[in-house]
Amino acid sequence: MSRTISIEPVTRIEGHARITLQLAEGGEVEDAKFHLTQFRGFEKFCEGRPYREMPALTARTCGICPVSHLLASNKACDDLLAVTIPPTAEKLRRVMNLAQLLQSHALSFFHLSSPDLLLGWDSDPAQRNIFGVMRADPQLAKSGIRLRQIGQSIIETLGGKKIHPTWVVPGGVTEALPEEKRDSMLAMMPEALRIAKDTYAFYKTLVPKFKDEASHFGTMPTMFLSLVSPEGDLEHYDGFLRIKDANGRIVEDRVPPHDYQRIIGEAVEDYSYMKFPYYKPQGYPQGIYRVGPLARLNNADACGTPFADVALAEFRTLQEEAGPITSSFHYHYARLVEIIFAIESIQRLLKDPHILDNRVRARARGNRDEGIGVSEAPRGTLMHHYKIDDHGLITWVDLIIATGHNNLAMNKSIKQVADAYVNGKDVKEGMLNRVEAVIRCYDPCLSCASHAFGQMPMVIDIQDTSGQVIRRIARD
Repeated sequence: MSRTISIEPVTRIEGHARITLQLAEGGEVEDAKFHLTQFRGFEKFCEGRPYREMPALTARTCGICPVSHLLASNKACDDLLAVTIPPTAEKLRRVMNLAQLLQSHALSFFHLSSPDLLLGWDSDPAQRNIFGVMRADPQLAKSGIRLRQIGQSIIETLGGKKIHPTWVVPGGVTEALPEEKRDSMLAMMPEALRIAKDTYAFYKTLVPKFKDEASHFGTMPTMFLSLVSPEGDLEHYDGFLRIKDANGRIVEDRVPPHDYQRIIGEAVEDYSYMKFPYYKPQGYPQGIYRVGPLARLNNADACGTPFADVALAEFRTLQEEAGPITSSFHYHYARLVEIIFAIESIQRLLKDPHILDNRVRARARGNRDEGIGVSEAPRGTLMHHYKIDDHGLITWVDLIIATGHNNLAMNKSIKQVADAYVNGKDVKEGMLNRVEAVIRCYDPCLSCASHAFGQMPMVIDIQDTSGQVIRRIARD
């Protein structure tokens, strides 16, 4: 008889999800699905709110990457105002966005994925976490903590707090950058770059050990979507949309973000609360594509900073055949390249003599009834689309979240990994960890892609010094 294996919860990701593997009578995997088990609600409960509240509201979508939503939302509000923000305000926004990228990528690589890479897929689950990494390689763990701390410190220096800053506003930012704050951020950059380079060099020694995983972790042919600069280089804040196919052919190029609906459609399935975006000209589900650091490096002609360009050239040697790097396993490599790029770019922006200019905000009222903001979050292309009435109240919202873009790819990836590693007649924990691990390659942010409906169950155990539970508090 056929049977189902359920992996719940999927561990070391942000949010709540499960994976189901449907096994045939002989033990082979017939089907695999990735289920987002939280209910999406932001698009509806934002309706009726003043549009100027949207950045603060939608930043609450997530505590891991609130800056990404803050920026995309403010870009949509800039569009509603019909203003061009001052150049210095754009530079300052870019610094905060890159700091968000730095801290989020550090969290993904060091805290969530390095336990598998350092300790092994089949290691004890009780040890396969950041605490196990601390014991096995204290310096690696310290490096991850410090890189994330630097990214969060920059966000706090600019925005006043590490999580949910309100410094970015429609029309720019609330205040100019003082010289002493600029200098304090610049002082951290040499240390950050040294850590990033050392980690990158260390990871290159690990890559040959995972050739088998690299050949099975999400290698299906897909397209790749991201922003690129007007010159075609790596871009995270502005620019144009580009899509490449699995052979490296540019399918769409220089697409203004306002035209995203021409190329991106959204579908739903009854087994997940996450939407399934797809490339419209190819239809659903054939129009599968990936976003995020892997897609950005595949689409970019260059990074545009010295060491990141060297790392990009090395990244492109990961597979023998020409064209995009197709394995989702190499999201890890791409994140390290982007960390280097982020640090080099922050340093360059902070050294710009105009970064201290006082003109940092354009003021206006709503001059359009529709606004679109697109930027690159750590996990991929993030789209905010708002419509307002004559009173400036939100009438309609569409959020296409970075993780959602990867939904089709994640579902195909778990099927591929399960086919390669899961033996239904003798299921071992390490097999199932590989299925989870391919999801961690994408670093999904599921609170962004959906939202809890009602109260989440919670259990708090209070233990004495011997580890005995002396009180349990439960919320059903």
